[in-house]
Formats: sequence, structure tokens, C-alpha cells
Amino acid sequence: MALNLRVKQTECITRMLNLNQPLNPGGTANEEVYKILIYDRFCQNILSPLIHVKDLRKHGVTLYFLIDKDRKPVLDVPAVYFVQPNQSNIQRIIADASRSLYDSFHLNFSSSVPRPLLEDLASGTLNSGSIDKIAKVHDQYLEFVTLEDNLFSLAQQSTYVQLNDPSAGDREIEEIIERVASGLFCVLATLGVVPVIRCPRGGPAEMVASALDQKLRDHLLSKNNLFTEGGGFMSSFQRPLLCIFDRNFELSVGIQHDFRYRPLVHDVLGLKLNRLNVQSEKGGMKSYELDSSDPFWSANGSLEFPEVAVEIETQLNKYKKDVEDVNKRTGGGTGAEFDGTDLIGNTKHLMNAVNSLPELTERKQVIDKHTNIATALLGQIKERALDSYAKKENDMMMRGGIDRSEILAVLKGKGSKMDKVRFAIMYLISSETINPAEVEAIEAALREAEADTNAFHYVKKIKSLNVSLAASANSASRSNIVDWAEKLYGQSISAVTAGMKNLLSGDQQLAVTRTLEALIEGKPNPDIDSYLMLDPRAPKSSGSGNSHVKGPFREAIVFMVGGGNYVEYGSLQELVQRQQTVKNVIYGSTEILTGSELVEQLGLLGQKMGLGGPAASSSSSTSGH
Repeated sequence: MALNLRVKQTECITRMLNLNQPLNPGGTANEEVYKILIYDRFCQNILSPLIHVKDLRKHGVTLYFLIDKDRKPVLDVPAVYFVQPNQSNIQRIIADASRSLYDSFHLNFSSSVPRPLLEDLASGTLNSGSIDKIAKVHDQYLEFVTLEDNLFSLAQQSTYVQLNDPSAGDREIEEIIERVASGLFCVLATLGVVPVIRCPRGGPAEMVASALDQKLRDHLLSKNNLFTEGGGFMSSFQRPLLCIFDRNFELSVGIQHDFRYRPLVHDVLGLKLNRLNVQSEKGGMKSYELDSSDPFWSANGSLEFPEVAVEIETQLNKYKKDVEDVNKRTGGGTGAEFDGTDLIGNTKHLMNAVNSLPELTERKQVIDKHTNIATALLGQIKERALDSYAKKENDMMMRGGIDRSEILAVLKGKGSKMDKVRFAIMYLISSETINPAEVEAIEAALREAEADTNAFHYVKKIKSLNVSLAASANSASRSNIVDWAEKLYGQSISAVTAGMKNLLSGDQQLAVTRTLEALIEGKPNPDIDSYLMLDPRAPKSSGSGNSHVKGPFREAIVFMVGGGNYVEYGSLQELVQRQQTVKNVIYGSTEILTGSELVEQLGLLGQKMGLGGPAASSSSSTSGH
């Protein structure tokens, strides 16, 4: 069976809600116990895309509260806590126990609890005489948010800024890398697999890979190892490949305008945790959920927007025809009356009609929902000429540049300030050589549009790093930025710019997808031969390149340090449709970012480096899932 992260994480949460008792095959507990659920904000976000209120009731959860809210005692009822292991949560649990708020406390931490915090919990409950209230303490290894069967986010915000901040010290960088590796460890523990790890050398990807490799090795030596029972013989025989990349591997994908349905909905309407608020035609906001339970979203998320509009129309016509058929069969729409002669036949028609009503109603709701979403998108597309941005950016990437008059026409035309900054950055990334006069004209156009140019200056600086590495220009500024670049990227600084040209080959395939395809085959290939290979199950002494597991791999996990997006996710899912060998690809990142959110992070780095440009005056804050 293919790895399914959503199913696995939901199973863990269901077990936790049933006081970590073994479940029946139907996913329910042996006995019904009523309980209270207490969570923090982070764990609320983990639960939100997976479990709805009606599901909570099904598992006997009658009340649920945020941990930092004032709560009244509820006697004779156990409480399930699901929180991150941090000082403030531990103190709050001690306070709740000492007040005997609940009959018993079942504590579930989203990741492994550090020993000092466990000791604080023990001494705090002991001193207040409430230690007998604590029924169980569990490390759940669930510190990630699953958005779709094959899509997850560690919900670690602004990692890109933190890792690329020139003022960040070694200790800070190590802490971030450790946090990312811990999140990835949780994903692997939930799936119950120890993968073979591949990544480009140098930079954050290698740092995360090494930290994760060490974590897995240490854990495999421990007695209560999470990976021994995962799936028996087959799982050890056919292990997945984990490929770790850093956002700079292919910066353009995170910035470009995309015209496919899923990325558009995310980028333009701000899809967060699978939820969306859209202005309805009658005024007022409507809230929608977009996940695997929505058949239209699952089937059409990767289509270009015009195709989606046609599909909505098709579904609507089909629905109308089916309603007409029901009316005809029951005499509802034809004026025909039942004459009583064919009572059994008529009753049968009526029964069929009654049975088909719930399905028809559900279909109509889905059609209405996507009609509203498409209408909201269309309004934005027209107002901001988003189709033109998507097409021109694509052309730029294919041709390696754009005519100056064309780029200035775009920057003076329709679109938000952020659209224009993104377009200007795409120009920088796609151009083989940069013409200073052209760049000046673009900067002037951005200033005229009152856009924040910090991000543009930052990418321009990164782009020119190659040149300044070769020729020692102004030595003072050079030593500062080059030291920082070398510290962070090792030799791979050129990947930020040199790799830009080959991002899109004729068949529109993203670099990350092409690289994964080569890694999955496991054959010698000059593009990936230099990639690091780590196998946590192999003896350390055998060297990093000698894993006993060779390709081709059937399943892969792709992880992007510094922010992922729906464009890459869609591209990797298409690979599965196209490829015979690959059965499944799971895609994850430190956070899922819209193009604007990534550009805001680039702008922040530009500001930190004092590269000029007006201060950021962006309305939306930088927050991924």
C-alpha cells in the first residue's frame, strides 16, 4: 500500500482521542468514554485539516478548549491534552492539575518532550499533590500539518529569512536546522519508514539531511524504536527515497504567477489550512473547505483556470439534466399525474427519486461552491491581468529574457504593487546577463508604482554574487557578504543563479521534478552524481555514498527547506501520473507560501542587508501554513 500521510496522521490522532487505547477495525474505541480535549494554537492547526467537530463527537469528545483560556472544573471526566512541549504549556498543565480541573489528565505532546520539561512536570505536580491526576504521558511525533494525502507543512514560519539572514550566528542556524530535522523526524515516525536520504551538497539542505540522519541513527539504537513495527518485511525491503532541497535550488517557482486552479486559489484567495473565505454574490463572506472530500477540487486542482470554468459549466448542465430526469420519472416536471394503474412502478420511481436527492443536493453544493470561487478568481484575474503575468513570466523563463519595452509596459499596466515586484524579480532570475540600464528603468518603474523594491534589490545582489565571488570588488562589503554566502551555501551559491537558466525545459518540467526523476532511477547521471547519499540504516563507517539500497525507488518524499508551494506539489503529482516506476510522491516544506509571502521574506532580507528601497508597506503578513 502506498504511504498515505493523511491517513496515518488521522489514525494517530484518533487513537490519542480514545486515550491511546487500541481501536476496533472501524476506527472506534471499545467503550464509549466522554472526555474533554485541550489543545494549544499549534496543535489546533494540526487537528483542523484532519478532524471536524462531528468527528470529535464520534470519539466521545464533548467539549474542547484552548489551553490558555480560563476553564471551569468538569468533574468525573478525563481530559486529553494535545500540546507542544514547551515551558508555558507545562506550567499551565501543572496549574490545571493542582486545581483538579478534571478527573484524570492524558498528556499528549506533539513531539518528544525534553527531559528538563518532564522533570518540571513531575516536580510541579508532586509539590501541588496532584501527581496522581496524571494518567499517562505520550510523545506523539505529530508536529506537522497534513493538508492533503501527499502534502504536508511543518508550519515553521519565516525559515527562509532566518536561514539567509546575514546577521544570523552559527548557534541560531543550528537551532533552526535542528527544528526542521525534528519536524521531518515526526513525519517519518508517523509513516513508520526510514528512508534513504539524498540532497545537493552544501547549504541548508545538507545541514538538515545530516541532522536528520543522526537523529534516525540515534533512535534506531534505542529500545522502544518507532520504526521496528512499521509494516514488517515489505517496508524494510522497499524503502522510500527522501530528497531534501533548499528554496534557493529553484527560487523562481515560489515567486511566479501560475494559472492553474490550485495554485491560483492559494495565491489569489489565500487558502490556509484548506479553508477559504470568499465574497458571495449576495454580499457577505462564505467560508469553504477545500480538501480530498471535495471531488471537484481533487479532480480539477491541476487544470488551467479556463478549463476549470468549462468543467464547472459541464457539471452544472449534467446536474440540471439529472434533476429533469428525476422530475420526469416522478411526474414532477411534466404535469403528468399518477393514475394509480401502475402503483408499484410509480412507487419504485418515487423511491429512486427520494434516494437520489441527497446525492443531487451534495453535487449542487459543490457546483455552487466552485462557481463562487471561480467568480472571485475571475474578478481578480481581470482586475490584475493575472493571465498576462503568468504567460509573460513563462515566456521569459523559456526565452531567457524579455524585451525592455514589454517589461516596462507590464510594470506601468494593471496589477497590484506586489504583482509588479514579482514580475520584476522573475525578469532578474530569467535573464542570462543583466543590462544595468534596463535594471535602472525597471527600478524607476517600480518606484513610480510605489512598490517596495527591497526584494528586487536582494535578488539583484544574490544574482551579482557570482560575479563578485570571481572578482574581488569593494573589499569591505565583499568580505561581509561573501563570508556569509560561503558559510551558508558552501560551493552551491552558484546554484541560486547558474541553475536558473535550465529551470524550464521544453516540456515545462520543474527542476525539482526532473531531479527527483533522476534520483528515483538511481542510475549514474552527471546532474546528480555529486548529491550526498545518507542511509541511516547502513553502518556509519561505510561512507556516505555506499547505501545498500539502490534505485529504482517506488515511493519518494520531497522536502523543501525555506517554503514550498502548490506549483511544485502539482508538478510532482503529475510525475506520478506520467511515470511507470513511481507509485507515490509526498511533498512537504517548512511552510507553504504564496508568491507574495515569499517575496515579503526576500524584501525583509533586502532590508536587513541595507540594500535600499522604501521600507516594506505590505498589507499581508508573512505567514505560511
